[in-house]
Amino acid sequence: MSKKKGGKRLTKKQLVEMLQTFFQENPNEIFSFKQIFRALKLDTHPAKMLAIDIMDEMAWDDYLTKASDNSYRLNLKTQVQEGTFIRKANGKNSFQPDDGGKPIFVSERNSMFALNGDRVRVAMMARREKHIKEAMVVEILSHKMDQAVGKLKVEKDFAFLVTEGNIFVHDILIPKKKLKGGKTGDKAVVKITQWPSKESKNIVGEVIDVLGKEGDNNVEMHAILAQYGLPYKYPKAVEDAAEKIEPGITEQEIKRREDFRDIFTCTIDPKDAKDFDDALSIRPVGKGFWEVGVHIADVSHYVKEGSVIDKEAVKRATSIYLVDRTIPMLPERLCNFICSLRPDEEKLTYSVIVTLDEEANIKKGRIAHTVIKSNRRYAYEEVQEILMGKDGDYQGELRILDRLAKKLRERRFKGGAVKFDREELHFDIDKDGKPTRAYFKKSTDATQLIEEFMLLANKFVAESVGKVKKGTKAKTLPYRIHDQPDPTKLETLREFVVKFGYKMKTSGTRGAISKSLNALMDGCQGKKEQKLIETVALRAMMKAKYSTHNIGHYGLAFDYYTHFTSPIRRYPDTMVHRLLTKYQDGARSANQQKYEELCEHCSDMELVAQQAERDSIKYKMVEFMADKLGETYDAHISGIQSYGIYCEIDENHCEGMVPMRDLDDDYYDFDERNYCLVGRRRHHKYQLGDPIRIKVARANIEKRQLDFSLAEN
Repeated sequence: MSKKKGGKRLTKKQLVEMLQTFFQENPNEIFSFKQIFRALKLDTHPAKMLAIDIMDEMAWDDYLTKASDNSYRLNLKTQVQEGTFIRKANGKNSFQPDDGGKPIFVSERNSMFALNGDRVRVAMMARREKHIKEAMVVEILSHKMDQAVGKLKVEKDFAFLVTEGNIFVHDILIPKKKLKGGKTGDKAVVKITQWPSKESKNIVGEVIDVLGKEGDNNVEMHAILAQYGLPYKYPKAVEDAAEKIEPGITEQEIKRREDFRDIFTCTIDPKDAKDFDDALSIRPVGKGFWEVGVHIADVSHYVKEGSVIDKEAVKRATSIYLVDRTIPMLPERLCNFICSLRPDEEKLTYSVIVTLDEEANIKKGRIAHTVIKSNRRYAYEEVQEILMGKDGDYQGELRILDRLAKKLRERRFKGGAVKFDREELHFDIDKDGKPTRAYFKKSTDATQLIEEFMLLANKFVAESVGKVKKGTKAKTLPYRIHDQPDPTKLETLREFVVKFGYKMKTSGTRGAISKSLNALMDGCQGKKEQKLIETVALRAMMKAKYSTHNIGHYGLAFDYYTHFTSPIRRYPDTMVHRLLTKYQDGARSANQQKYEELCEHCSDMELVAQQAERDSIKYKMVEFMADKLGETYDAHISGIQSYGIYCEIDENHCEGMVPMRDLDDDYYDFDERNYCLVGRRRHHKYQLGDPIRIKVARANIEKRQLDFSLAEN
């Protein structure tokens, strides 16, 4: 607290801050004027009168409550809230209330050194200047993370960890005896043992793992995982438990299942895949009818609820796909061998089996535990060649599956599904993990074939549990839900696309809006503004998540949808398998609260995994461009912020930024609504989607940051 003497002339601003701090540090107490004057050392008449005037204004602001004519207390009803602290490198920290309200600004001096993602309790500050709402952290309820990753710096008497980004205000002090052999320049994972307090602003920690030297591919990938608190190795107890699992299938188990071993079955996956968790079978069942089986690895047969393997799978919740490796949810022995639907091996599966007519209408269907033997393992590229006319194994069956998938896809879009075929950046990697080529992976008939049958199975399973007679309550099931777009963002999109000559509906039925969105996506194909419109449209969409409270899936236009088809790499699918098995055996509905909490955890972990995956792409992007400094490329503007222009190189799709400081021909204002920068004097405009010529200026691998400068045309 400030120790200013009453003798010095205090400004109103200084006295406001002193009073705010005083009441926030004593939130539950009532103070008389005398107590306040004494505590703040206000011993002159003008200072006392100013303090009384300020407290009167604070009461008008609902910041203080008047307890009597000459006493006040903090107004806790409106002033104290709980939520999440969001730390920014530029000091513009904010507090996100639990009730979903707008973020509230928190200055660094009022942050209590809270870290990004911490749960905090804040007190609202009286609004003085410009009526900007501001909050002060009064208590850190829980820290989001208790470990950090960074570079060690070892001095004579002490050591510390230097971290990148905006997570920590200060470097982390490490006692020399807690270094675990780490040396200056090593990347390390540090566990925090002491948080900042009033007595000490230091964060203290101990090294739990030395990853190795900066720049080494393995070290950098492990550092990305550790940064998000994600695992990069398997606990020995879990590996040992997996080794003890018996892979063989008994005759007794086969008798309990439907036998598909003699029916044509295949897997279709990326060429470098090792975990095959879905297979398709097809056979004719009468003229013009086909029985299609969507067979999914029966993980829950091997991984029992509550087992050591299951507990680890819950914690991870998902497999993580970095550029050069997979961090599996299950131990390798399970995901790549025992459960994986490898060719010419008998495997236990859980299957959706449907009879389809020539128009891909479901005539009948069932869900059953099965045993299969895959005839062939295909890569997407092989199947695509066969679908385009090349001769190949089982070409007849594959072409029938493709024909049926196209009917399913056509009907889905007619029903209001939204078309978002987003391209994904991929790299070819050499044996040392170095990227040799960057390219976009596009959707093909082969990938869409698999996608449509997985969607069919997921929808069929969700309907089998969720679709009940009116007045009957459906049993508990984790659904994959996707809410309708934000109406305000849709209206912003409509106003935006009008400038390019496009029309769009933002009201009416769900189907009318999604059909209008699809018409927009089709209309801008191949145009200069295509990526720009796709980006803005995506921002209007909600994020899909898991929940036991079904609201349907807007993007797919399904009233019932779940995840059943990937239990090797997603925990919600394993939950669905277990519940389906119990319900088929006549069990009552499972505890909804338990499964809702698991759904929330899985949704959270999915987002964290996506962040780590994006960081690994950024790292490889910078590594790929590091030897191309000074080279010029054709690019287009892929993003605009107040601090610079993001540009994507047309040739290899790598993205970097032209910092605002390099746009020195004018002063540019950021027009957030129209996604552009506009020069004040010359009115030159930089807009999303514009072609631009850039030069590679800097490639900072440590910060995973690629900087461009403008090149002369």
